[in-house]
Amino acid sequence: MTDAEGILAAAKERIAAESAGVSAVADELDETFLTAARLLYGCRGKVFVSGSGTSGTVARRMAHLLAVSGTPAIFLPAMDALHGTLGVVTEGDIVIVISKGGGSTEINDLVTRSQDRGAGVIALTCTSGTPLTGNADLAVVVGTAPEADLGGMIAMGSTLAHGVWGDALASVLMKVRGYEWAKVHHTHPGGAVGAQTTLPKPVDRLELDPLSIDEYRAAKA
Repeated sequence: MTDAEGILAAAKERIAAESAGVSAVADELDETFLTAARLLYGCRGKVFVSGSGTSGTVARRMAHLLAVSGTPAIFLPAMDALHGTLGVVTEGDIVIVISKGGGSTEINDLVTRSQDRGAGVIALTCTSGTPLTGNADLAVVVGTAPEADLGGMIAMGSTLAHGVWGDALASVLMKVRGYEWAKVHHTHPGGAVGAQTTLPKPVDRLELDPLSIDEYRAAKA
């Protein structure tokens, strides 16, 4: 016999745990978010977003939303990068790497090799004091409660937390750039977005000082 009450209770408990993890991100935003925004705004090269596994799925989504909202970006699969695609990364680029634990060999290899090629690296992770936070130019730690991920092992709430951090970054940069909805519509002719005949009102502008990766490294030295 189906335990309808128990199943619905378990589903609600999972949703509540993940919702709490997402809500906590707003309270954790700090200077690292501002620096990340400045680095992307000041980037005169290319912007890549990378990750493996579930983090790779988050990275692909983040790259898409950045591009849609006026910050040209593309997803760079970590393992593909280590099999030759890394050649697309050049001096002045920014690579955002996403990793929950920060210990993945391929991710840390991608970080150091990207830096060897002159790119700056922003790490988005849940864990401080890892090889990733030590290797990246800028480490952004977005922690989540253990219960946000199922069993503390299956990345659920943590991926949502990283996703909403990227959403906030994309939306802020759209306002900084004054990116127009007409441009969004032009690059998104498919689906319901392309079918719209009325566009939203212009975004509210925000001021932000751009920052190059060289300027950031010099200030840290």
